[in-house]
Amino acid sequence: MTYHGATAHINCKPEDFAKTVLMPGDPLRAKKIAETFLEGAELVNNVRGVQGYTGYFEGKRVSVMASGMGMPSIGIYSYELFNFFGVSSIIRVGSAGAIDPTLKLFDIVLGQGASTDSNYFHNFNLPGAFAPIADYGLLRAAAERCEANGLNYRVGGLLSSDIFYGESGLDGTLAWSKLGVMAVEMEAAALYMNAARAGKKALAICTISDLLTTKAEVSAEERQHAFTDMMRIALEIAEA
Repeated sequence: MTYHGATAHINCKPEDFAKTVLMPGDPLRAKKIAETFLEGAELVNNVRGVQGYTGYFEGKRVSVMASGMGMPSIGIYSYELFNFFGVSSIIRVGSAGAIDPTLKLFDIVLGQGASTDSNYFHNFNLPGAFAPIADYGLLRAAAERCEANGLNYRVGGLLSSDIFYGESGLDGTLAWSKLGVMAVEMEAAALYMNAARAGKKALAICTISDLLTTKAEVSAEERQHAFTDMMRIALEIAEA
């Protein structure tokens, strides 16, 4: 698709982004990744306060930009990055709630696939339901880096839900465990679908921030500052 200039959501030139973009949901987390890990980080987009930075990690040019919350939001940003700004890979780095009772706080889940209760896939006019999956190369590389760093991680299915406060309550979310879904978040399925449609690469790396069965959870401050393992893994596997 031809680039036609800045969009309503991203105001910069295509060359301002690296080939790989890390996407946390929170703009402040994007800022922290840039300040903590990137050398020479420059703010390249700040429309609506959705901060995007480009810098260097161990000599490799990488970008990081927030996605906002939910599939409509990451759907917009990932679509524009893939189709208008020449980005090849997007790695979501975010939090997730554990559905699988064997997961613990701060465990990492690499999203092999993303089930969803969203109607996002209807946009593609398919005669059935699409199964959104991660790019295998990124998934394999992330698993290898987790192994090398001795991290507690699992590879498996995510649930990307449109609903945070649902009428079906906790039982509705936990029902997905019958099919082996490990954790719930709100963005991966749309990211995987947009990547598939654009012929690009995507992976969701999620850190467990709460346990749905026991109600244990990390604090807001820990969400902001303590998820460094998944950030480093994403940066290490970013493609130059």
